Amino acid sequence: MLDMKYLATALFICAVLHTFSVKRLSKFAHRYPQGSMGENFFHFLGEVEVVFGLWAAVFIATWSARFGTSAAAQYLEEVNYTEAAFVFVIMCMAATKPVLYFAERLIGFVAARLPLHSRHSLYLTTLTIGPLLGSLITEPAAMTVTAMLLRAKYFTTESSAKFRYATLGLLFVNISIGGTLTHFAATPILMVAGPWNWSTGFMAATFGWKAAVSIVIGTVGTVLVFRKELFANKLGLESDVSEAKGAPAWVVAVHIGFMILTIANAHYMSFFIPLFLLFLGWCSVAKEYQEDLRIKESLLVGFFLGGLVTLGKLQDWWLQPVLMNLGDVPLFWGALSLTAFTDNAALTYLGTLVPNLSESAKYALVTGAVAGGGLTVIANAPNPAGYGLLRDSFGEDGISPFGLFLGALPFTLLAAAIFLLF
Repeated sequence: MLDMKYLATALFICAVLHTFSVKRLSKFAHRYPQGSMGENFFHFLGEVEVVFGLWAAVFIATWSARFGTSAAAQYLEEVNYTEAAFVFVIMCMAATKPVLYFAERLIGFVAARLPLHSRHSLYLTTLTIGPLLGSLITEPAAMTVTAMLLRAKYFTTESSAKFRYATLGLLFVNISIGGTLTHFAATPILMVAGPWNWSTGFMAATFGWKAAVSIVIGTVGTVLVFRKELFANKLGLESDVSEAKGAPAWVVAVHIGFMILTIANAHYMSFFIPLFLLFLGWCSVAKEYQEDLRIKESLLVGFFLGGLVTLGKLQDWWLQPVLMNLGDVPLFWGALSLTAFTDNAALTYLGTLVPNLSESAKYALVTGAVAGGGLTVIANAPNPAGYGLLRDSFGEDGISPFGLFLGALPFTLLAAAIFLLF
């Protein structure tokens, strides 16, 4: 079994390198005739959402060839795919027209009452309220809603690439730390809240207010840096997210009711999958107030996360010793760095397996994991959802991993400084 762990780590590294190569692979597709197998093959390899699922398939195929399909199936039975399924379901629900209409009106209502120009206040409100909602409606839902609003109003042909990458980095970091106000909405927190007896009151007092301060400072700073571009290019004044007039209040309430039931039972796939099928039936009945559901985008995100947990489950053999042999400050920076290459929930989960971990070490591990959750697309579970929704706004080559890293780095360091100093 140990050699399969080594193989899983080798393939995990291949998948990480693959994510940084998707832009180059997409360019190879242009060397082949349009519609040919060569073009389609490299376009497939250039889709970041398929990366971990593809390398996980290589891993399972190798396991099947060596030990038989029944052994591979037994391993898959031991992997928990609940989060991947939940992200797929909640992303489909959150990206519907009635939910987006409600979020747009809520954020617009708050923005209109700020003593700022509307172009600045809407941006500020979207990137503060949206991520902080992750502590209530879960981070995947907050990412979906906020990314959809940003795509319609700010990720346009009027905006510069520098502005888009800075906003993307700010979004990913804010979402990662914005779920720390409660103990039940963010996956990295869920992993530790039970074993360590962390309540919502404890989270808000120890982590949440610091995250909120970082979100506000980072967003205000971005508004100040890009204030001329926000004003000159009339960003934020684009058409509504939903092209139609909206949806009746009762239709919005039904959609939100489905989301609340799904979120409340996020740990029970046997509950929220049938509920999702009922939701699909409801959308068919109320199609007068609907737009096309984002099934494909949501499935790709779920596939990405499924591949990530398939390979990530076997990384404990090297991650756990690393976490055990670091002091508090090195542990913080180690967690922040490692989360760029693996899901931050995996890091916090491994922390619960370390016996007699001190309170200061627990704090260092969790804050480092969430602070680094915006650096790459694999650092935090909701990131693939935002990536999938916004990548078309970055042109034919999509989002550059290095551009994302550089865009998120200032806000990551800001969050790190606040978590360490206060």
